[in-house]
Amino acid sequence: MSVSEFLRQRAVDVNVSGSYSLPRWYDCEGKLRTFACRTKRVSPFRMIVDVPVVGKVGERVTSYFQDFGEFECTITATLKMGFLMELEMTRARRAWMSEKLTWLEKKQKDASVEDLRRDARFVPQVSHTFLALGDGSTHPCFIIDVSTAGVAISCEYDPPIGTPLAVGACVGRVIRKFANGFAVKFAEKQQRDDLVRMIVRPALKQSA
Repeated sequence: MSVSEFLRQRAVDVNVSGSYSLPRWYDCEGKLRTFACRTKRVSPFRMIVDVPVVGKVGERVTSYFQDFGEFECTITATLKMGFLMELEMTRARRAWMSEKLTWLEKKQKDASVEDLRRDARFVPQVSHTFLALGDGSTHPCFIIDVSTAGVAISCEYDPPIGTPLAVGACVGRVIRKFANGFAVKFAEKQQRDDLVRMIVRPALKQSA
């Protein structure tokens, strides 16, 4: 099914964070790499996910979402920074998925729940930005979540702990690795109102 066909079907526009692995991506130790992802549109049969590394049509994907569990999927169409996955599941689980999506859609529209923590993490509306390194190179990356103190990133590039870099225009240093990516602590605490504007920046043009 094409993306345009899916967009005409009944589905829920919902943002649920998760992780996924592609069959050809391994780390330096030969282990299958996992990347962070986020749903954009979901039905009980298929979903569009926003991702840092785009797979190929026909590839098998293993994905996991906290709200949905694990799926075995097949990529049926690709976007610039995402893809459409066909979900494989039993009839009973598909019925459960339908009920879950209805509940999530209602919860998403409930504006009465707010996170009032001082340094609360949040998911920006735009998920993609660029890392800039000291040697002038840039790398596209996916924002998992962000706070005034730092940001969690999933990226094809895998920097060592301690690497200084800029996420958009925010300078920081890699302080921790985790299964789907790494955490960057900002050199200076940012103002929440300016944070998204500072973080989400277009790539710098590489010199010839």
